[in-house]
Amino acid sequence: MCTLIVYATKHGSVKRCAEILSSKFDGQVVLINVKETEDLDLSKYDKVIIGGSIYAGRIQKEILEFCNNNLKELLAKKIALFICCMIEKEAEKQLATAFPKELLDCSLANKSFGGELKFKEMSFWERLISKMVSKLLAKEDPSLVLDTKENISKLSMKDLDDLAKIMNEA
Repeated sequence: MCTLIVYATKHGSVKRCAEILSSKFDGQVVLINVKETEDLDLSKYDKVIIGGSIYAGRIQKEILEFCNNNLKELLAKKIALFICCMIEKEAEKQLATAFPKELLDCSLANKSFGGELKFKEMSFWERLISKMVSKLLAKEDPSLVLDTKENISKLSMKDLDDLAKIMNEA
């Protein structure tokens, strides 16, 4: 059996999750950054895992295009979906709107792996927006104030393990 993990990443967190995830599978696993590939033959794969990160409430357009362009073929596979999303209380809502409903309904697992903020890799504008969002969120939860000088990682290894287990048993 061959498993495909298709992802899109901006600052590398989704790629990191895809790499960690791939190490947890039995059999052959192929990692593909959808931003670097145009033609992808899905017929070679029994299982497909698709993941991306949430920016301004949306997943990368390349992931959405991949899903929509391959919807019929994906619906015939064992699939799982994941996002990287820093705001835990929004993760379920973000996951529900990130992918086409048909894929969400037939996927074996839908997970949010948490996220990372790599401030040193962000542009000035990305840091500024992160700081502004942090201040807004801190009105509800003071623990959400960010120190934009230090990178933050809130990846959930438990959710990575759970998704791998479900797909290994499928």
